Amino acid sequence: MTASVSAAHLDARDPLAFARVLFDLPSDVIYLDGNSLGARPVVAAPALADAVERQWGHDLIRSWNENGWWTLPGRVGDRIGVLVGAAEGQVICGDSTSIQLFQALVAAARLVPDRTGLITDGANFPTDQYVADSVGRLLGLEVTRVSPPDVPARLDERTAVVSLSVVDYRTGELWDVEMITRAVHAAGAVMVWDLSHAAGVLPIDLDNLSADFAVGCGYKYLNGGPGAPAWIYVPFRHQAAADLPLIGWHGHAAPFDLEPNYTPAPGIDRARIGTPPVLSMLALEAALAVWQQVELADVRAKSLALTGRVIEIADEIDCVEVVTPRAQARRGSQVSLRMTYAYETCQALIARGVIGDFRAPDLLRLGFAPLYLSFQDVDEAMAQLTEIRDRETYLDPRFARAVGGAVT
Repeated sequence: MTASVSAAHLDARDPLAFARVLFDLPSDVIYLDGNSLGARPVVAAPALADAVERQWGHDLIRSWNENGWWTLPGRVGDRIGVLVGAAEGQVICGDSTSIQLFQALVAAARLVPDRTGLITDGANFPTDQYVADSVGRLLGLEVTRVSPPDVPARLDERTAVVSLSVVDYRTGELWDVEMITRAVHAAGAVMVWDLSHAAGVLPIDLDNLSADFAVGCGYKYLNGGPGAPAWIYVPFRHQAAADLPLIGWHGHAAPFDLEPNYTPAPGIDRARIGTPPVLSMLALEAALAVWQQVELADVRAKSLALTGRVIEIADEIDCVEVVTPRAQARRGSQVSLRMTYAYETCQALIARGVIGDFRAPDLLRLGFAPLYLSFQDVDEAMAQLTEIRDRETYLDPRFARAVGGAVT
């Protein structure tokens, strides 16, 4: 295994090297699965302890005012907004990505009620497709699955909404969001983006992009913890007209008047629904503080360097195919490798302390979180992968995939 520049040299010049100590990581693990669940920031545990012991345990219900629980969704939303190019007052945090995507798709379709088509990506994450189908049944829309590069050619006067992910979760391909958004708008349709695999590693500028709606999770590259709440972006130009399907008392114009009829709050607060998951949102708020110490441009540059290095090394491994695009402009922050026995290879890596993940039928998916990964981590991980493949260690029965209770 060779690489053009030594990992030690690159680590010595890394402007983000200091950030590694901001995360709690096991010393015997190289973590390449931050695109599924981010590592725990050091500040998360004390923030949660304070939330449980002082805010909940001592201050009790007074915490809604005294500790800012009521304004928490907006505060966290604005912090996320900084990372996705949204001015204050356009992002709110709460609920799950599935709920926020449902909210966005229905609201988007209601902006163009005379249209009947909803386009999504047939290779999109399953939940995105399930939600699109559900919205289609609910509103009587015809759902069509189209690969993102082919979307402009499939738009017509019937298209109401296009819903895509910025990055393909399986291959790591980064789509041309500007071109697609322009084409969708030129056709008179509404664009909804899912940034779950982009926020925190890509410089997305939602305001300048003129995106109509966007959603994303808090537990991947934002490192908010398992089940961290999601967020929704509704730009100023759509807020007054946004007819959101799920409404609750937190989104009411006068929530404490407890009126029987709903009047939406002004601005982004109308996208609130019910009582937010305060503990998990406080953990996410603590995690987002890390971003005040780094530049997103540095994160993107390191991400491209890490993934480029992996591609360079993977090209030397027999019977391994790089499926992630090589062009930097088309690459997210992961590298997916196609191989036989991909599942078994993944398990063999995990046994050696290199944690990636598997996507059926034959992809080993490696995610790169630049804040806590070093170039030496990458070289060591790829050395382990090379050895496992060369020696066929993956054929060890303990790495075999269990199907129906049997080892296969």
